[in-house]
Amino acid sequence: MRYELIHAHNPGPYTGAGNNTYLIPGRAPVLIDAGTGDSRHLAGVAAALVQSPSTLLTRILVTHGHVDHASGIGALLAKWPKAVAAKMPWPERDDRYAACWSAIVDGALIAAGDTTLRAVHTPGHAPDHLCFFDEASGILFTGDLVVSGSTVIIPASSGGDLVAYLASLRRVLSLQPVRLLPAHGPAIDDPAALVRQYLVHRQSREDQILAAIRVGVDTVDRLVSHVYEELDEQLVSAARESVLAHLEKLRSEERVRAEANRWVSR
Repeated sequence: MRYELIHAHNPGPYTGAGNNTYLIPGRAPVLIDAGTGDSRHLAGVAAALVQSPSTLLTRILVTHGHVDHASGIGALLAKWPKAVAAKMPWPERDDRYAACWSAIVDGALIAAGDTTLRAVHTPGHAPDHLCFFDEASGILFTGDLVVSGSTVIIPASSGGDLVAYLASLRRVLSLQPVRLLPAHGPAIDDPAALVRQYLVHRQSREDQILAAIRVGVDTVDRLVSHVYEELDEQLVSAARESVLAHLEKLRSEERVRAEANRWVSR
């Protein structure tokens, strides 16, 4: 399968070097993720389309409704008004963006370039998160499910769910992809190793948090300080979200409970 990586030009503390978007050229050119509307991103998409057998952008598939993936949709549709903007619905977010969204459901088959992608619902980082799988090549476009050399934020206070995220990682393992193309960072050519590493890391973090609670570290802020060493100030809020996601998982399993904003083991 042919694809071209097109940078969204939005570097930052949470986006690293910036988002990756992917153009799949061919009979039905498709763009995966919308970026943020930077003019250089639009120019990159246009330049890639010139090299495609068809230069008409047919669809823009958004992996999930976070701003770095979806906010460029208005600029893209202004330039390619016949393109279909599509994503899995997230009603609380979707109306923030200048698009009339076409709904994608889990398992949907979508013509893309000269191939067909299957939508794979992988919630956890966001409730509407989708990956897109080219079964013929084994390539999986993974949005924010994974990133090489780092972990993924589970924003527990805004739609994140660690239980769902762990299930999504296991679902991806079961697909046996041969290459992952994430929205941040380089391609991943040993998907199984990375996903298993993610599962081990999350279990290790859970064990740390539970052990800390058992010795009296009982608030989210104290837990962040306890389990994260030398944390950059810009990443403290992300760490709080991650700790809270673990706490909500443990609470759902009836292993901890909250008492007036303090967490205790059961």
